[in-house]
Amino acid sequence: MVFVRTTPPRPVEVTAVFPELAPLARPAIRLHPRPGSPSVGDSSVGGPLLWPAEEPWPHCEDSHLHGDSGFRQSPAEVRLDRHGLAQRHEDPYGPSFTPEEEAAMEQKAARLAERLDAGPPWPAECPVPLLPVAQLYVRDVPLLRPPGEADLLQVLWCPYDHEPDWKPATAVFWRSAASVVDVLATPPEPYEANYPGYVPEPCLLAPEAITEYPDSLDLSPELRQVVGDWSRWQAAGAEVDSSYADYPAEFYDGNLADAPGWKAGGWPPWGRTDPYRRYCAVCDARMVPLLTIASFEWDGGTRGWAPSEDRAAAYAAGHRAGLSPAQPTRVEVGSADNMQLYVCPTSPEHPHTDLIQ
Repeated sequence: MVFVRTTPPRPVEVTAVFPELAPLARPAIRLHPRPGSPSVGDSSVGGPLLWPAEEPWPHCEDSHLHGDSGFRQSPAEVRLDRHGLAQRHEDPYGPSFTPEEEAAMEQKAARLAERLDAGPPWPAECPVPLLPVAQLYVRDVPLLRPPGEADLLQVLWCPYDHEPDWKPATAVFWRSAASVVDVLATPPEPYEANYPGYVPEPCLLAPEAITEYPDSLDLSPELRQVVGDWSRWQAAGAEVDSSYADYPAEFYDGNLADAPGWKAGGWPPWGRTDPYRRYCAVCDARMVPLLTIASFEWDGGTRGWAPSEDRAAAYAAGHRAGLSPAQPTRVEVGSADNMQLYVCPTSPEHPHTDLIQ
């Protein structure tokens, strides 16, 4: 790893105020993705995969006719638009478009005209090549528990909304890096994406091990009542703003429980619904979080989790759309939510499942 990101100390020591929560502590690894140029030998988000040349690239077999967002760009065009936006942000008085962007726009207009003439169906013909989402080496994320001799996790998805939850369909692969001799040089890409937030920006990672505690929604009714008891906070001498006196659990959830952003392991971040347990389709074991794919590394309610190295950027005002340091991957799922990937604790080879929260 070429850079470091460090979570600031929590404003309150959780177990000092609530020793009852100590048995619920879980290890997690915040991935801290930041834009870069990863290689196949790096852990990354949206980077190239160490994929064997002799192994077929995974495709989605869905018809992709069930949901049409109206968005008409290839992954390459999405990245080009982002590059142009970044350039204009750095030099607001420069040209509106570079020659490369103008050529790409002309090609895009021509392609759209051809498709209009051809008539429906608009979505890409199946099968659709999957896009790389994340590649994690166990050396960088040691809490992963791969099957057999595997030491590498690869996650891909189809950049189309899929029923019934209207999210990208995900695929998970475990492999041994040493077994890959010849690497696939030019993987296929989808003809288009259903939404620009489904095209991850290549990012390097700065993995950081932390300890997490469950969201208040994951606590038993008894512990939820304890965390919501303002007198307990006062008795422990916790320096918490009195504005939380009526709702101390909000302070707990936003500052002490599960960390926001991309991470492996830990506790799931709930919000859209109450906790929704996932069970293995093969052995019925209760599944555990594998990876959280986050739309944002932090937001207004979780800014205190921003790494010490990013504090100035996190609290700065006036970030232009699409250029926020809180969204380095440019991924956006479920309208600024998280996608959680779960695996079977009995056997990681059993089918995974995912959930938008």
